[in-house]
Amino acid sequence: MPDFMARPLDSAKASAPPWMQDYLRAGRGRWQTSSMPTRKTEQWKYTGLQALQSTYAPADDGVVQLAEAGVELPRFGGFRLVFVNGHFAAEHSDKDLPEGVRIVRFAEADNTQAERIRQYLGRAVGRDQVLFTALNDASLAEGVFLDIQAGAHIEQPLHVVWVSGNQGEAFSVNQRLLVLCGENSRASVIENFCGARGEQQSFTNGVTELLLEAGATLNHYRLHLEEGRALHIGRAHARLATQATLNSFHLALGSALKRVDLVVDHCGRGAHSEVNGVYLPRGKEHVDYHTCIEHRVPDCTSNEIFRGIIGDEATAVFNGRIHIHRDAQKTRAQLSNRNLLTSVNAEVNTKPELEIYADDVQCAHGATVAQLDEMSLHYLRSRGVSRADAQVMLSFGFINEVIDTVRCDALRDYLQAFLTRRFARDPALTGGVS
Repeated sequence: MPDFMARPLDSAKASAPPWMQDYLRAGRGRWQTSSMPTRKTEQWKYTGLQALQSTYAPADDGVVQLAEAGVELPRFGGFRLVFVNGHFAAEHSDKDLPEGVRIVRFAEADNTQAERIRQYLGRAVGRDQVLFTALNDASLAEGVFLDIQAGAHIEQPLHVVWVSGNQGEAFSVNQRLLVLCGENSRASVIENFCGARGEQQSFTNGVTELLLEAGATLNHYRLHLEEGRALHIGRAHARLATQATLNSFHLALGSALKRVDLVVDHCGRGAHSEVNGVYLPRGKEHVDYHTCIEHRVPDCTSNEIFRGIIGDEATAVFNGRIHIHRDAQKTRAQLSNRNLLTSVNAEVNTKPELEIYADDVQCAHGATVAQLDEMSLHYLRSRGVSRADAQVMLSFGFINEVIDTVRCDALRDYLQAFLTRRFARDPALTGGVS
C-alpha cells in the first residue's frame, strides 16, 4: 500500500476526539491491508489513479478569505454549514437551527451525542468497504451528523458546503456526512463541493451516509463544482426502510480525477428511490460514476436517469447496476444513461447492468452515445438562430430534463442559471469552436 496519506493519517489520529480512536484504528487496519486498484480491477478498468501520485499533507486550519479566493456561497433559503479544507468555518455558517433537527459535529460531540453517532456511523456503508471508504474511516477527525427527528418536516434545505482552498502544497480532506431521517420525517440536504480559483492541489475523499427510517422522505443533492485540478473520490450510500423515499440528484463538473460511487439499498418493503445525475467533463478531464441500486425486499421501486456531455479530449465512465435479490418480488426498476459527445476526441464508457434473481419483476435499462443532431441544428438555423446559439440550445436541452427533477426551487433556479452561463462561454460543451 503506497503511504501517500501517512501525514494526514497521523494528523487525524492526533486531533480526533477520544471516542473516535477505535473507529480510526479499525479503519487504518483495513486501509493498510488493502491494495490499490489497477486497470485490471474491473470496477476501475477505465479510471486510473496516476493523479494520486503526490504525497499529501494534512489540510490547514481553514483560514481562507473566500470572497478573495473567488468562492461563491449561494443561498438557498435554509440553514448553511460551511467547512474550509475540512475545518469548520463558523464565520460563514448559520447559528439558528430549524426546529426538528440536531446538527452535531463529531469533534464537539458530548458523550450522549458520541454514543448516538457510534450507533449509526457506518450502518449504510457496512463493513464490506471499498478501499477509499476504509481510508476515510482511518482519517476522520471531523464529520457532521444531521439528526432529523421523527415526524419533523423541515421545509427549508440544510446546506452543507465543503470548500477546498489553495494551500501551496498537495493536501487531502477526508469528509464525512451522516444523515439520519427519523420515521415519517421530511427534509432536503444539499451538499456542495467547491473550491478557490487557481491551481488546486487538493484531494477530497468524501463519504456520505443517508439512513431513512420508516416513512421518511429525503431530497438529497450532491454538487461537485470543484476546480479542474481538484481530485475527488466520493461515495454516497443510502439505506431505505419501509415506505421510505429518496429523491437524489448529482451534478459533476470534470477534473483530473473524479470518481463517485452511489449505492441505494432498498431494505424495507415499499421503499422508492429516484436517482438522477448530470456530468460535464471537458478539456482532458475525467468523470466516473458507478451506481448500484440494491433491491432486497418485495414491492420496491426505483428510477435512475443520468445524462453526460463530454467535450474536447475528456473521458467519462458510467456504470449503472440494478441488483434484484431473490426475495425482491414485485420490484419495478428502470435505468437510463444517455451521452452526448461534442468532439471526435471525446470518449465515454457506459455499462448498464441488470442482475435479477426474482421472477416477478419489471426492469428496463438502456444507454446511448450520440452527437448533436444536424437536422435539429438545421431546423433552428432555418428559423434565424445562429449555429452557436442552436448548439447551446440543443446541448442544454439535453440535460435540462434532468435539472427539472430538482425539487428545491431555489437550487433548481441556481443550477439553471449557473449552467446557462457555463454553456454560453464554453464551446467544448456545445460542439462549438473556441
